[in-house]
Amino acid sequence: MHVPRRVIRPQGSLTEWLAQATLPTRHGQFETHVFRGKRAAPADGVTLPQEHVTLVYGEIRGREDVLVRVHSECMTSEVFGSLKCDCKEQLDVSMAAVARAGAGAVLYLRQEGRGIGLANKIRAYALQSDGHDTVDANRMLGLPDDARRYDVARDMLEHLGVASVRLLTNNPAKITALRALGVRVSGRVPLVVPPNPHSARYLEAKRVRMQHDLPPALRAAVGDAE
Repeated sequence: MHVPRRVIRPQGSLTEWLAQATLPTRHGQFETHVFRGKRAAPADGVTLPQEHVTLVYGEIRGREDVLVRVHSECMTSEVFGSLKCDCKEQLDVSMAAVARAGAGAVLYLRQEGRGIGLANKIRAYALQSDGHDTVDANRMLGLPDDARRYDVARDMLEHLGVASVRLLTNNPAKITALRALGVRVSGRVPLVVPPNPHSARYLEAKRVRMQHDLPPALRAAVGDAE
């Protein structure tokens, strides 16, 4: 059956709902929604559209305090199994948490490398191999510490009819950004993913230099790993 596209927010941030299907996973059965997001063209050029995904578990329309993870794509970790970060584990833990809660959503945004793209992410990795942390590596490339935007996340939640969310995150800046867009964030749920010898320094840089609020158990593990 053909389902027509639906333009969600026609001005400023143009988001289209494209498709929906059931997705069985090892965490249970999710309803998959695909969206296309495209910001209005900036003064210096056109922003290319990207397809984003929402995995919905249970009934969330009209509900308050819905458990939600807003997760950014990480090809190196999620596809190739890189140990330099904890992105794959965070995605897996989030899907499991949403399923345990009985209702919730995982919003998967195509924002590789905190929004700088795959090639720049690999360039930053090369600089990190020389001893620079993730923040300094981005700055040495003339890039922002975090270039992600959450307009599409706001539009996804609006389309799904979510009244307010409890956000699965260790990053207070993500809460601030979503609230600035009008998303009602009623609380935060920390994500605990033990580090490995390759990711410990990266996680410590996020805690110290990007103000990520790591749970005590994770801070202790980072200290042990170092």
